[in-house]
Amino acid sequence: QVQLVESGGGLVQAGGSLRLSCAASGRTFSDYSMGWFRLAPGKEREFVAAITKSGGSTYYADSVKGRFTISRDNAKNTVYLQMNSLKPADTAVYYCNAAPSITTMRRTQYWGPGTQVTVSS
Repeated sequence: QVQLVESGGGLVQAGGSLRLSCAASGRTFSDYSMGWFRLAPGKEREFVAAITKSGGSTYYADSVKGRFTISRDNAKNTVYLQMNSLKPADTAVYYCNAAPSITTMRRTQYWGPGTQVTVSS
């Protein structure tokens, strides 16, 4: 089992920044690709970003490319999501997840409880 806990969410004005963290425990962190998804009211869950086990490759949704940066620290068992130039459309609950590979990320059983991000206009 992998346990995940997100932190760093909050209320920020449009144009501001937040950094989300996701701390993992249980299994070997570096055995898992890590991802961030978000869920806004009335919308389906949306992929945001992902990073491979070593951190060598990253992937982003078009809606956040150039504004968000995913990174990981395998020594600290933590994955981060730096969010800059935030927009009201970024308001959502943000979830991190862990999966054996990038291709299995959407159907993994390992999800955190989520952290709320609210961007005011």
